[in-house]
Amino acid sequence: MLNLILFFTHFLVNNPSQTWLTDFNKAKIQAISEHKYILLSFSGSDWCIPCMKMKRDYFNSSEFLSYAEKHLILVNADFPRKKKNKLSAEVQKQNEFLASQFNKSAIFPMTLLLNEKGEILKSWEGLVKMSQRDFVKELSQIK
Repeated sequence: MLNLILFFTHFLVNNPSQTWLTDFNKAKIQAISEHKYILLSFSGSDWCIPCMKMKRDYFNSSEFLSYAEKHLILVNADFPRKKKNKLSAEVQKQNEFLASQFNKSAIFPMTLLLNEKGEILKSWEGLVKMSQRDFVKELSQIK
């Protein structure tokens, strides 16, 4: 029985129900229709150690996922370097456009909370330096 519980816990943590979108325009439409904020994450998923820690320690936490499911549309603008992780030309082009709009200094990780119009409400440069609970609390207090 313990093995079964451990399996499902591992599955839920590594396969979160909240989906990260790659299409920013679709995210804005969804945010408007669901009255949610957009959390935009700039990451280097296969080379940026702080990005990997941000995903593991914050974005995959049960507390964040629970909050995100009710309040956020998640968008990942990833910039992988390894050939095996290469994105489609369309997604690369969109990510470059997002970077030109929201991350001109190429900071990784960079996390932005946007309203449904795509206006920045709050930004976090680099790895967040607070507990998971405080990060979610900070998200929830932004209006």
